[in-house]
Amino acid sequence: MVSLSLFLIVLAIVLVAKGVIIVQQAEVVVIERLGKFHKVLDSGFNWIIPVLDAPRAIDWKVVQRGFDGTSYTTIQKKTRIDLREAVYDFPRQNVITKDNVSISINALLYFQIVDPKSAVYEIQNLPEAIEKLTQTNLRNLVGQLDLDESLVSRDKINHELRAILDDATNKWGVKVNRVELQDIIPPKDIQTAMEKQMKAERDRRAAILEAEGEKKSAVLRAEGEKEAAINRAEGEKQSNILKAEGIAQARILEADGEKEAIQRIINALADKGQPDKYLIAMKYLETMKAITSGKDNKVVYMPYEATGILSSVDGIKQMFDSNK
Repeated sequence: MVSLSLFLIVLAIVLVAKGVIIVQQAEVVVIERLGKFHKVLDSGFNWIIPVLDAPRAIDWKVVQRGFDGTSYTTIQKKTRIDLREAVYDFPRQNVITKDNVSISINALLYFQIVDPKSAVYEIQNLPEAIEKLTQTNLRNLVGQLDLDESLVSRDKINHELRAILDDATNKWGVKVNRVELQDIIPPKDIQTAMEKQMKAERDRRAAILEAEGEKKSAVLRAEGEKEAAINRAEGEKQSNILKAEGIAQARILEADGEKEAIQRIINALADKGQPDKYLIAMKYLETMKAITSGKDNKVVYMPYEATGILSSVDGIKQMFDSNK
């Protein structure tokens, strides 16, 4: 009797231990009763009926890294579903572009389980299904683009691929938040050709910039020379104007002086003779002096009116003698 009681006590303890399930935060457990969905256990303390109730295990593809650094995948059984956002690093795959160039792409996928029941009962292996779906749609999207478009359209590919995956995985109770293409690597020969093309393009741009610089420099130099010539011509113009005005003023002053001198001569000779003959004689003498004062003048000649000049000079002499 004591043994039976002890057995029942131990059995009760085992059943209680089997019936108590502690679920951590951000995790859930799907419970089946007699092989049929019963309920979803949230985080915290939960109680189930042993034997009748049991957690439903799901297949989950896990990527692990070995001691040699190589990665390999294994299929594990999980009874607890993580509701946190998960990141899945897809293995590198080769895709063909629209212009038949094979490129290697490595992608990252960020997803989150929002309906644990659908994630358990609507798909067998959720990570593997998402991986295959991503690879298929990625091939389709890249196959519609040329190589150059594929290299510069990461954001476009990410956006379109996320929209496709989010719509396709909705019935699995999964929300795809982001898709990121890590690397897009073309073949070696394509990379070499692209590097040569980029170098040639940089050389072309450098030559264009250099030519534009020389053109602008020549234009600025020509404009500078033009402005300098205009300023120089304007300066010469002002100088000539000032010089002409100076010469005119000098001539006016000289004429005024000569006028004053002639007037004084006329006034001095008004009562003593003919001043016009005196002035004419003086002008003739000045003219002859100018003619004979040259460095290379070797011949002395008398002008046609020399007799008149001499008579004028003689008259001047007589005028002065009479004054004495």
